[in-house]
Amino acid sequence: MKLDRLIWGILLLFIGGVLLLENFGVIDFYWRSVWHFWPVFLIIAGVNILFNKNNSQTGHIISLAVLVVSLTFLFFKGQEKPANSWWGRHHKDLDIHIDDDDDKDTAFNRLNLVEPFVAADSAKKTVLNISGGGISFKLDGETSELINADITKRHGNFSLKKLVTDSATILTLSMDDRKGKWKFNDNGNDVDFKLNKAANWDIIMKLGAGEADLDFSGYKVRTFRFDGGAAALDIKMGDLLPISDVIVKSGVADVKIKVPANSGCRINTKTGLSAKDFEGFEKLSDGVYQTSNYKTSTKKIFINLDGGLSNFEVERY
Repeated sequence: MKLDRLIWGILLLFIGGVLLLENFGVIDFYWRSVWHFWPVFLIIAGVNILFNKNNSQTGHIISLAVLVVSLTFLFFKGQEKPANSWWGRHHKDLDIHIDDDDDKDTAFNRLNLVEPFVAADSAKKTVLNISGGGISFKLDGETSELINADITKRHGNFSLKKLVTDSATILTLSMDDRKGKWKFNDNGNDVDFKLNKAANWDIIMKLGAGEADLDFSGYKVRTFRFDGGAAALDIKMGDLLPISDVIVKSGVADVKIKVPANSGCRINTKTGLSAKDFEGFEKLSDGVYQTSNYKTSTKKIFINLDGGLSNFEVERY
């Protein structure tokens, strides 16, 4: 048996075994806890490339040993509950303790970025470009401004820029910190932002590593595009527009999408080794799923998922 096929087989068994044990309640596995260690998969791929060419038995043993040790490490780390994130904030008591000795480690700055709402531009589409890494994003309600972002900054420089064209208002909320792009830990940045509900939104988010909790159910979001490396994404779509598009491209990610039950929804997937859970959807063909009311519904949501080693969940509410 070829080494690469054996490695892919072991990876599939690992993912399937974890999902099965989790579904039966044997273990609690938190995919967010292993995202910090996503470069492990690059190491596995590199070792495979190095030793697959010489076709030596010793090389095969080394490759398999590295794979087994790495997966064992991820298996135990995945059972550790994530801490100090938007997900963790919903699941633990708010007990605040201040220790002067820890001031150096917990130092941060607060920043507020605002762009006023111009009623004359409301007929145009508003494009919001979000980029950065090591950030926790949360959509935290509405505002009379076009956008209002409260930022808890521990590293990097944030900026909000505006460009107006004949057809669109383009906002760019970005963080300039190349060193922190792929880091996400307890010392990351938090961005709680509000959007105007009168605007027609196209939202494009690019994250190196980070997480986003976005409830779009009350907003007119025509397109949401997400491009992430090691990320957690939890979004909720609404039904205020006839058609909405959700496009997600990810490396190692946990993606959860909620869609209205009265909207027809179709999912197209290109997901490699990713896990998929599309409750309430019918499988039409390989990689294509849709709801039973897709043809009859006047509101439709199209979802495109492209991931290497991710967990994709789509549910109706």
